[in-house]
Amino acid sequence: MAVLDHLEPKGVFHFFEELCAIPHGSGNTKLVSDWLVSFAKERNLEHYQDELNNVIIIKEASAGYENAEPVILQGHMDMVCEKAPDCTKDMAVEGLDLAVDGDTVLARGTTLGGDDGIAVAMMLAVLDDDTMCHPRLECVFTVDEETGMEGAMGLDVTPLKARRLLNLDSEDEGVFTVSCAGGNLTTCAIPVKRAPYPFCDGTYMTIRVEGLLGGHSGAEIHKGRANANVLLGRILFNAAPNLRIVSVDGGLKDNAIPASAAAVVCVKDPDFVQTVCAHMDEAFRNEYAVTDPGIRVTVVPGGEGMPMDWPSTNQIITLLTCCPNGIYAMSPDIPGLVQTSLNLGILATAEDHVTASFCIRSSIESQKEMLVEKICQLMTGMEGATVSVSGDYPGWQYRHNSPLRDLMTEVFTEQYGYAPRVEAIHAGLECGLFSGKLPGLDCVSVGPDMQDIHTFRERLHIASTQRLWAMVVETLRRMK
Repeated sequence: MAVLDHLEPKGVFHFFEELCAIPHGSGNTKLVSDWLVSFAKERNLEHYQDELNNVIIIKEASAGYENAEPVILQGHMDMVCEKAPDCTKDMAVEGLDLAVDGDTVLARGTTLGGDDGIAVAMMLAVLDDDTMCHPRLECVFTVDEETGMEGAMGLDVTPLKARRLLNLDSEDEGVFTVSCAGGNLTTCAIPVKRAPYPFCDGTYMTIRVEGLLGGHSGAEIHKGRANANVLLGRILFNAAPNLRIVSVDGGLKDNAIPASAAAVVCVKDPDFVQTVCAHMDEAFRNEYAVTDPGIRVTVVPGGEGMPMDWPSTNQIITLLTCCPNGIYAMSPDIPGLVQTSLNLGILATAEDHVTASFCIRSSIESQKEMLVEKICQLMTGMEGATVSVSGDYPGWQYRHNSPLRDLMTEVFTEQYGYAPRVEAIHAGLECGLFSGKLPGLDCVSVGPDMQDIHTFRERLHIASTQRLWAMVVETLRRMK
């Protein structure tokens, strides 16, 4: 029995419930992709399905809109699959158990997938309604956005004629997202040589930087939180040359600000190292009293392994103290927006080399490239060091002249009685990839209110969905 049939808009919630009956976690999108193709075939709509399971469905303009510029509607079909600790559902093969609670829709015991199932439902509702007024519609359903935007990266955009795009993958009603950062992972590999410590009484010690808050290297880079890998470098610099590094390790993800880091060292004068660590602990507590109140530096006897020689030790210290990290530039267009940044997210030691992985972000392509160049130039001074760049994706630069944004602002203001907030985010969105593939693209991202996305507490607000639907319908109507 349908749970959402009584909700308005009926078409949107009907297709949302159908979608929720199909398993569609990231990497498990074949069934939902085929469902979308069946939808298109049943209505004799032009459609494309690629090997990744991306789907494009096209509906020609309604009467009177034949000469209007086409528009892309876009969202992703995959969802994050998370469950409550006591939930036994197998989300790889079972649909969701939907429920209505007041003004919200939820899934019992699991994520709901409103991010971004609501986009899929809205696009299908538009395509299914032959009474609506609209230009040529190019509806793009991508896969695996949640695990790296692989669908958008691999999409062939040849069938798309439009150069304006309405993305339906935001979670805050009344917020128009109009720019995002591009990024890449830049990894440095520095060869190291090992040799016995030249002093026979060398002592092994382990230095740790702990208690930091960490956070997302895009969404929270502006909060001024400390990077444990960078702080570890400062300690080693102040303790040198009375030590040799055995290992340096810190951070778990390149896109997260590392909350802890550790170094195993062999030292000539343990008391001196203890004094340095006490001094740096006091300095860090003072510098980060507001942003990282739990920060602490500890040093204890112990550790093992052949130390690096002094040239290798010095190169690692140079890397940690001289590489740029954190905010590089703020946006001149949008107050408070970080435009360009980088984060030393992972530091790892192997027997013959140390790797340092930087997550670089910028909404300006040339500034992203410039940070890679800075790192490359620093590495040229280190014998045998290499730099590799992977996972590169383009940013979505703010457009001063955006007819789509102006039209949507006009419609929103008339319907809501106040103007929307126009914002940008310092993280990657599929809009950036589309902007890179479709030169001159005019793009805005919107969505209804959702809460606790990517958790089993996720909820989609019904009234907000109704208002967003009305705005989308009216915006399409005015695109004549």
